[in-house]
Amino acid sequence: MPLIPFQKRGSEQQELAPHQKVRLRERTAVERVFSRLKDEYGAASVRVRGWAKVMTHLMFGILALSADQILRLSRGEPPDSSEAPA
Repeated sequence: MPLIPFQKRGSEQQELAPHQKVRLRERTAVERVFSRLKDEYGAASVRVRGWAKVMTHLMFGILALSADQILRLSRGEPPDSSEAPA
């Protein structure tokens, strides 16, 4: 089921239901992780063949991404620098 928030520039503004807001927040977080995995950790252009090798490359990217997030949290930085302040 698609979940698209209403734009503020429209004439009618309808609020999302509370369960839809939670779902949108989770989906946005997942999309940010996928984007970062593709842009910064090489998941967009995997140049190996076979599911086992592809999975290995992707898991190394996930490991590096996790390590980066842990280091950011230990330094007191926000979890994602592209995230808007709440």
